[in-house]
Amino acid sequence: MKIGTLAQRADVGIDTIRYYEREGVIPPPARRESGYRQYGDADVVRLRFVRRAKQLGFTLPEIRDLLDLTASASDDMAGLKSRAQAKLDVVNGRIDELARMRDALQQLVETCPGHGALECCPIMAALSEDVA
Repeated sequence: MKIGTLAQRADVGIDTIRYYEREGVIPPPARRESGYRQYGDADVVRLRFVRRAKQLGFTLPEIRDLLDLTASASDDMAGLKSRAQAKLDVVNGRIDELARMRDALQQLVETCPGHGALECCPIMAALSEDVA
């Protein structure tokens, strides 16, 4: 299949496919005599894998690592699980940090009357504090 068909079937852009080829996430395709790239069903599967992994927050280097792990179907799934667990730990850490930020901002918003001189604003005071 040509690159346009692959893009449609994998639900990614043509430029994304070319980028993934340059980055080594997908192997370079065979070429027809006309010079057109020639892709197969395995490329669709691989691109869908990459797209889903990106949606879960994996970086391209991490995805290459995951793909290397999945290249040998006879291997144990422990390596894949440990990488997924590590990513989950990172995501949970980000969620905890965002929750702390939300709570701090919520407290600042609740303490501000929303009127009066800016120099009396508790938000301004909190942001201007030199806390070490």
